[in-house]
Amino acid sequence: MSLLDRRRLLTSGAAAAVFAASGMAGLALPKRGGLLRAGLSGGSPADTWDGRRHRGLFMIAAAQGAVFDTLTEVAPDGSLRGELATQWQASADARVWTLDLRRDVVFHNGKSFSAEDVIASLRLHLDPKAASPARPLVAMITDMRATASHQVRFKLPRGNADFPYLLADYHLLMYPAGQIAQAMAEGIGTGLYRVECFEPGQRFIGRRVQNHYREGQAGWFDEVDFTALDSPAARRTALQERRIDVADHLSDPRLQDDNIRVQRVTGNQHLALSVSAQLHSATGGHLARAVKHGIDRQLVLDTVFDGFGRLASDSPIGPANRYYHKALEPLQFDADRARYHLKKAKIDQASLAIILSDTSPVATDVVGAVLRNLASDTGLHLQPKRGEAHDQSADLNLSLCYGRVTEDWMFSAGSPDGPLRVSGAGHQQRFVQLQTAARSEMDSAKRAAYYDEMQLIARNNGAMIAPVFVDFSHAMRRRLASPERIGNLWPLDNARLAERWWMA
Repeated sequence: MSLLDRRRLLTSGAAAAVFAASGMAGLALPKRGGLLRAGLSGGSPADTWDGRRHRGLFMIAAAQGAVFDTLTEVAPDGSLRGELATQWQASADARVWTLDLRRDVVFHNGKSFSAEDVIASLRLHLDPKAASPARPLVAMITDMRATASHQVRFKLPRGNADFPYLLADYHLLMYPAGQIAQAMAEGIGTGLYRVECFEPGQRFIGRRVQNHYREGQAGWFDEVDFTALDSPAARRTALQERRIDVADHLSDPRLQDDNIRVQRVTGNQHLALSVSAQLHSATGGHLARAVKHGIDRQLVLDTVFDGFGRLASDSPIGPANRYYHKALEPLQFDADRARYHLKKAKIDQASLAIILSDTSPVATDVVGAVLRNLASDTGLHLQPKRGEAHDQSADLNLSLCYGRVTEDWMFSAGSPDGPLRVSGAGHQQRFVQLQTAARSEMDSAKRAAYYDEMQLIARNNGAMIAPVFVDFSHAMRRRLASPERIGNLWPLDNARLAERWWMA
């Protein structure tokens, strides 16, 4: 069954239970018990249980992967299955979506889950002061209402064949209506693990909820213990000293021995260097073009990421996406053209501030290698420092981004006002037209043509530079077991290792 056929089948929700039940088909049955200890990147002293603020892996794995639930869940094979939703129906034009909700779900404080919790939780993201990355996803809903105690109906201005996928975004956590402030303060969700200890940016300990609605299907550990370790060296040492069982973003094959193995997964993770909105507009897109020509992509892939990945064409749509434009060639490394565009931008020999996100797993030495490569022949003087992702005071932002399972999800999260914005009114208008058309188009060939052109526009006129796709990698102790196929949407099995893995 093709991915498109699978999506069409799942619009009725009829197959959701089948996919949920078959996730472990053909594999040894997981064992219940034990303690999972993970060393994770992306922790921050500012971490909270407010899903609108989640960026780094530490909180994604603790929140969506353990304490809270979303309405839908992306399975390891990229298909969609229900989490708090049991099934969904679409109108013929895919503008109206009706979701049935589970009736056997209880929050950790004893409150029963219902449709009012869905509406209250999604409306949180419409608050402009919260600056939620999921705001574009929720803002496309023109009306949402409870049609029964456990049924919600969403209306969209235009059809969206991928709408149920968007509800799996890790920011869209479900909170108890009327108690949201308390839930965000204490970590009150419907997930498999209850909060026992939470130290922002340092540690999370969760204990398995008894008689959970997913009993016997997921959540095999009795307890999970996540430690925030920003440095790859710190994660490596903790693993070798047997203080943790698994660590993200470790790819060195020399780590492997009788006790440790390294896993790599091809997904949509990409190195992203984006030009600030103000500077992109002021330079007419020439600065971004200069940077695109000023990076030797193969050198970055080989020297920074040990060759584990592939070259990218400045679009976040990657090899795990159905409509990835495989034939789109990256812009070639050309120092002369880079200098030409810098002069057109009137900032040649300029000094630019570049921010590395505090929650990014990219190490400082990796940043240095990329910047040295960029600056060596172009005359740019770059001043790197740590800060918040997409810091408005920075000229450039550098991070390692995960990507999304569908093209519209990725473009909705980033365009036209985010890092995927394009220069020139005509190009931006065309980009939005294509996105709107592709969103509701059910013909696969037409959809492919729309997304091909969008990726071309992103390459030639986008403010984001994506030089390489990078394989996900993690190192784990051999006493830890995982399914044969693991998710490639986010690191560590879509950050759901607490739910899906077990002790061998």
